[in-house]
Amino acid sequence: MTPHNHAKPGDYAETVLLPGDPLRAKWVAETFLDDARLVNSVRNCLGYTGTWKGKPVSVQATGMGQPSLSIYVHELINSYEVQNLIRIGTCGGLNAGVKVRDLIIAQGATTDSAIVRDAFPGFNYSPIADFGLLRSSVEKAEAAGLRYHVGNMFSSDVFYHAEPGLEGYGTLPQHGILGVEMEAAALYTLAARFGRKALAVCTMTDCLITRDELSAEDRQSSLKEMVTLALDVAVDS
Repeated sequence: MTPHNHAKPGDYAETVLLPGDPLRAKWVAETFLDDARLVNSVRNCLGYTGTWKGKPVSVQATGMGQPSLSIYVHELINSYEVQNLIRIGTCGGLNAGVKVRDLIIAQGATTDSAIVRDAFPGFNYSPIADFGLLRSSVEKAEAAGLRYHVGNMFSSDVFYHAEPGLEGYGTLPQHGILGVEMEAAALYTLAARFGRKALAVCTMTDCLITRDELSAEDRQSSLKEMVTLALDVAVDS
């Protein structure tokens, strides 16, 4: 047990899906997993383990932002020996070619976070996804006919920027950044540090360029596509 997790050794599967929202973790467990059981509820950051297509898979909420995710990922790796970590989240769009409901599979994760920067004094570290998980997700998205994009995500420590709209993101959109979320860079950095595999897959729910956004109903169906994709990658990992 850890200060943030009261699961017992062996409660987590080797592969864990990581939504930020605790209620999304509950929804994933109840909607997709067979024989799902609650393994952690400390601070209401809910964690569950069940099976998908006969293979054990877990889902653990991380809370919002890289500091919160870093706590849970560090403990999942070092206290529970989790091997594969797949973030399932939502993101804002920074590229007009990415439409609402599209998936962004983060090949890399640019960041403004001191969590990454301060770990590499004198260097600009580039956090990237595990290639095996990345390739599997692309192959399965292609086979399922999903609309997806592979590229660079921006993991920000700031949700409300002082500058309005796209101004808060400087020249990032002009350098191919597809979307913005708040967790992937720290996830990729920790996975690299401890020799684990990580991937972030996000549904684009609102575009900061066109101002298009998903309705509540459309958001639900789009998340189902993302979660199914991540679970299928999980059982092959």
